[in-house]
Order: sequence, then C-alpha cells, then structure tokens
Amino acid sequence: MKILIYSPLFYPSIGGLETIISTLAHEFTYQGHKVKLVSQTPATDSKYFPFEIIRQPSSKQVLKLTQWCDVYFQGCVSLKGLWPLILIPKPLVITHQTWYRSLDGGMNWQNRLKHFVTRLATNISASHALAQSIPAPSNIIPNSYREDIFYEIPEISRNQELVFLGRLVSDKGANLLIEALAYLKKRGLTPKLTIIGSGPEESKLHQQVEDLDIAEQVNFAGVKVEHELVKLLNAHQIMVVPSIWDEPFGIVALEGIACGCVVVGSEGGGLKDAIGPCGTTFANGNVEQLTQIIFDLLSHPKKLVIYREKAKAHLARHTSKAVAKAYLDILERVI
Repeated sequence: MKILIYSPLFYPSIGGLETIISTLAHEFTYQGHKVKLVSQTPATDSKYFPFEIIRQPSSKQVLKLTQWCDVYFQGCVSLKGLWPLILIPKPLVITHQTWYRSLDGGMNWQNRLKHFVTRLATNISASHALAQSIPAPSNIIPNSYREDIFYEIPEISRNQELVFLGRLVSDKGANLLIEALAYLKKRGLTPKLTIIGSGPEESKLHQQVEDLDIAEQVNFAGVKVEHELVKLLNAHQIMVVPSIWDEPFGIVALEGIACGCVVVGSEGGGLKDAIGPCGTTFANGNVEQLTQIIFDLLSHPKKLVIYREKAKAHLARHTSKAVAKAYLDILERVI
C-alpha cells in the first residue's frame, strides 16, 4: 500500500501531533508499506527517517505525490492540504487528535468547514469524546505511547505518593492538586508531591505552596526527560492529571501507567479513555472530589494494587505496533 501523509508540521517541530504522525509513519513503514510524508516544516539537520519526507513541495510535486498514492492521510483536518484531492480524487483518511472549536467553545468558519470535511473522509478519532465532537461517523483508535522508554523498573522503590507531569500552565490544573494537598493535610494526611515540568505558572504555584504552608510536602523537580523521567515516575504511587480543560486524549496517563502509577485524572474529554481501568476520574475542577479520591487511595493501598493489575492488558492496546495495525486495517479497507 502506498500512503501519502500530509502533516504541515513535522520534525524538527516537536509537538503531540507531530509525535503521533511520526510514530505512525515509522510503523507503517516497518509493517511493509510505502510511505511518503509532505510537510511545510524546513529541515534543520540531517536526521534519518526510514520514509521519504518532501518538505515545502511545489504544487506540481504535490500533485505528482497524490497521483502516486493509494490513500491520502492527514493528521487532523488541514484545509490547505486538501486541494490536490479536487484534481486527483483519492481516498481521504483523517486522524482527529484535537477539538475543532475555539477556546470559548464557539465555531468560526474554518472550524465549520473542517466539520464539513469530516463528512467526505474516513475518520479515526483518538478517543470517544473526539469522535462525538465531529458530525460524521468515526472509528476510535487510541494513541500509542513509547513502550521502549516508559516501563516499570522493579529495583526502584515506589516510596513516594503523588506526581504531576506536564507544562505549568493554568489549563493543566496543578494548582488544583496543590489545593487538594492542603485539604488532605487538614484531614491528617501529608503525602509528598513531585511536580515535574516548567511553565509560566511556576512562580504562582511556588507562592501557592508557601501560602498554604505545605512547602515541605512539595518538590518542584523541573523538566525531566526519558530515562531520568522514567526513574522518577517509577518511584511514585499515584499520578494526578488534573486538567481543567477537556484533554482530547492524554498520553501522559499511559506513560504513568506504564511506569506503574495509578492515574487519577479529570473526567471531561478523552483522558478517561487513556486511563481506562488503571485509575479513576473526577469532575474537571472539582477539588473536593479530587481530595476525596486521593484520600481513599492513600488510606486503602489495596485499591492501588487492583488498578495496577489491569495495566498490562490496557497497555497492550496502546503499543505503537498495535495502534498502527488498527490504522492499517482501516486504510486497506478504504482503498
């Protein structure tokens, strides 16, 4: 099968969508298919990829590539990338990884047009919530995680209670977790919290910790990556993902589960799909409910064991190979 992937942003641009597209392109290639990727991101180094990348192509090149492919694959709806299909019709498959709406929930003309495009495509959504947010039917295939990086390390003692991993911005809700920590202290529990990440809200979070008199419980660890991050996650019992906004999916939850954490996350959006049976959820922004859940888990450690026992089966659906195979089944079906 000849797969043309249109991804306006790609390496060296590094974001969630770029990572997902890169993983899929690698796996499509490893599983025996011919892949070419079109991107508007210029190269800044000579990093090797096992598939051809055509950067900032001319219109003539794009038409030639469209003629070559069996299926035209987009990472989210890119309106600027659709014009070749008007001249050279090919099956269009789109993976939906985010919401097509404004931050206030409104719809501008671009988002309305993107919704219309879904009616002309075969759709794949990373979560049930994303599938429900578009007007056309959608297949649901969850995202993968880096199983070669995130895994349990048995020799590390899991002797720390709570961990937060993410950018320190208001949408991610780290302030809610700090507030819950103060409530837990009033109830006689003083668990330690490690905050991994950086961002514009960091100084406010430091001040909040001081104001609530829980500085001895909170460690701001800064940014950690790969093996250093994995070792730190392996030392913790519970990962909390208290996002205020509706996460489209939540790969961070899979990374925590793979490292042996039980995940407590906000209920809205697709985060609950990523958590699956390996943790529990609370209503977005509800500090009281978050506090009660953490209190129950820390007071009844057997519950943590039960959640961890379900991790292996859950993670098996989220390996790079399994997710790519599910995509390929659909791509082959539409040709």
